[in-house]
Amino acid sequence: MSRVRLAIPILMLSGVALFAADDVKPEAILDKYVEVTGGRAAYEKIKTELATGTVEVMGMNGTLTSYRAAPDQAYSVVDLSGLGKFEEGSNGQIAWAMDPMQGARIKEGNEKAAALRSAALYMETHWRDFYKDEKLAGSEDVGGKACYKLILTPNQGGPETRYYDKTSNLLVKVILPVTTPQGEMTAEMDFSDYRAEDGINTPHTIEQKLPTADIVVKIQHVKHNVDIPAGRFDLPAEVKALADNPAEKK
Repeated sequence: MSRVRLAIPILMLSGVALFAADDVKPEAILDKYVEVTGGRAAYEKIKTELATGTVEVMGMNGTLTSYRAAPDQAYSVVDLSGLGKFEEGSNGQIAWAMDPMQGARIKEGNEKAAALRSAALYMETHWRDFYKDEKLAGSEDVGGKACYKLILTPNQGGPETRYYDKTSNLLVKVILPVTTPQGEMTAEMDFSDYRAEDGINTPHTIEQKLPTADIVVKIQHVKHNVDIPAGRFDLPAEVKALADNPAEKK
């Protein structure tokens, strides 16, 4: 499941404007985001992350479990009633996906680059390592909130459009290109219901809109610096077989 990050924190600031109207730089908005959501030091104390929740897609319900570990290991599984498990992961070099319909496959190109960005535990604090250009593209209302509109171009892949609440610097919406087995698409992600988890504020509702489906994720808990089961980020046997035989990659 494509995402910017499951744990996107924020600290509400009681109606205080964060920037002077005539002096806004895109990099300042991105750095302020880190500051108001707990600060660089708090982020970089996190070594592991476990998020759990529920998923609703096309009238079907399921559960979500997501693990991440520094610097860039990730594994998530969505278990949908009636369909089975949809798994994704990264061991830092290989990004992969596996589900009952597509089977196992290894991500390549822009899809791989996006997966590795999503897996990076310190992407918020080290955003300069992942994006080669950032531009402020004016202001726009999102859900009745005046937002800064930023265009971020990653080192690999198409540009992302992000919307930050002008009052709180909360990230409320992202529009980004995604690569899927069905082809290139545009995903729209909306973030709401922010609650503090281990000192980091996290959106507990993530609504993702794709041409093929609307997905609603409700995060129940986000825990940091938890023990990760041994071998959690190892490649599944089906994926390892593809990695060992490149000609068989899907």
